[in-house]
Amino acid sequence: MGHTSSGQLEWSAPGPGSWALDRSHFIGATTPITQWLMESSMSAGMERVLEEIGAPIRSVDARFVNGFMYTRPRPLLRPDRPATRLPPTPLLKLAAHLHPTFRRRARTAARTLEERPALTVAREWDERIRPRLIERNRELQSIDPAGLDDLALDGHVGDLLDHAREQAELHFWLHGHDLGPIARFLHRCESWGLDPADATRALAGASPTTSRPTSMLYRLRQLLDEAGVHPATLDDVRSASPEAEQLLDDYLADRAHVLATGYDLTAFTLAELPNLVVESIRSAAEPATPSDTESAAIAAELQAQVPGEGRDEFDVVLHDARAVMDMRDDNGPLTVEWPMGLLRRSLLEVGRRLVERAGWHDPTLAIEVTPDEARTLLGGPTPTAAELDRRAERRSAHGRLEPPNSLGADEPEPPPTILPAPLPELVGMIQTSFRHLGMDAAPRSDSLVGVGIGDAPYTGRVRRAGSADEALDAMEPGDVLVVRATSPAFNVVLTIAGAIVTADGGAMSHAAVLARELGIPAVIGAGGALDLPDGATVEVDPAAGRVRQLDDT
Repeated sequence: MGHTSSGQLEWSAPGPGSWALDRSHFIGATTPITQWLMESSMSAGMERVLEEIGAPIRSVDARFVNGFMYTRPRPLLRPDRPATRLPPTPLLKLAAHLHPTFRRRARTAARTLEERPALTVAREWDERIRPRLIERNRELQSIDPAGLDDLALDGHVGDLLDHAREQAELHFWLHGHDLGPIARFLHRCESWGLDPADATRALAGASPTTSRPTSMLYRLRQLLDEAGVHPATLDDVRSASPEAEQLLDDYLADRAHVLATGYDLTAFTLAELPNLVVESIRSAAEPATPSDTESAAIAAELQAQVPGEGRDEFDVVLHDARAVMDMRDDNGPLTVEWPMGLLRRSLLEVGRRLVERAGWHDPTLAIEVTPDEARTLLGGPTPTAAELDRRAERRSAHGRLEPPNSLGADEPEPPPTILPAPLPELVGMIQTSFRHLGMDAAPRSDSLVGVGIGDAPYTGRVRRAGSADEALDAMEPGDVLVVRATSPAFNVVLTIAGAIVTADGGAMSHAAVLARELGIPAVIGAGGALDLPDGATVEVDPAAGRVRQLDDT
């Protein structure tokens, strides 16, 4: 990976086996600290949870090539010596049924499917894990970096790096329990002949974490309208009434220092974007999430399409998927985006001091450092501004590239049918999860057809963006946001979008979940979306899962 001796950029596999491009988290141009965080935490967190649930793979590894993230499911056996050719199927089946590792995993998988431990984890999340995370994040947030001396600030940055690493591993461990039941629901629905996009309608309304911030913004808008206030600043919002002041403070208390426009340290926090908060309030609409009665009607409509012997199971897997939806959507902001937002705040304070003392011209150069450099920027050797400029320029240049969808030699996958029961069921769930998250290596089509979310068509102006930052700069309320994919970093941006169109992703992707919870029309995974001209007028028809350009812009 990197550059060859001739200066050509090289795209080589970062390890043995076949690696798939994953744009569900980062679009490229990723900083050194974030690369370290993902590579060190994803494999560890996934290995722990996959063993706990009995999945027939060891882990999922993440590696970065020229700033782009690639992932590889790590096999249980001989993970670093991938086969290029499979033995005969009867021999594989015999080996899988006799090998003690597969036999242990099969017993664990049977307990997982029977006892459904994700429900216990979801309860622990609500009662113990989530409150503890909030308390620790608030504790670190209460430390003002500007008030620390150099030695203490270096130490605080080190504490934040350790905290971010620990919580990122927790993030991926939790994903085994929050994505698992959702994947099982969609996998079983596919086996009954239900379209995944239709099936996910039954999940709408199960994630109050997603719709709660928008509800708070909408209530603030109502209070401002009642007071006849047209805010230009946050102080204007606070001046509307004591209730508006309190509600705004409540909204920002646990959100101001959370990354709001991306997962990487390049992203901004809401504390850096006060005008966006004001615009979000002015354009806020009431989330169109279904009532309990409407959700029950959707579930009954879907269950009626299931063969009779599967209807009781449909109720169980739907119940479990809805039970973990809120944990799934709350997981990232608390375990990744808040710790990383606090780290960004402290690194920028370090950068401001080095502008004054070390000849740096921009405090944001601090986000280009490695984890080891970050721990001693003020008390030890400091990279020069010229070196950090080179890193930033290289990272930016790489981010404009179109990387290969896969790297490395193909790894032939044995058919799941060779595995002892119930491992084939877990393999199907994992494959379903990867496919509907948009994490597989399938080539993207160039069509304007994808997974539709919603019922009513929407007509608006295209605003293409490569990141949430770009979207913030370009969008007006009601525009159609067209992106490769979204992450929770786009949550604030989507409060002013009239519709969403993505090139990547599927029925389980972030954009699909948010569109369902907020009632925003969307077409997800329309591979040709990025070819739509910026400023063009389009119709987004979620019922047909299609986008249509209406002018010749």
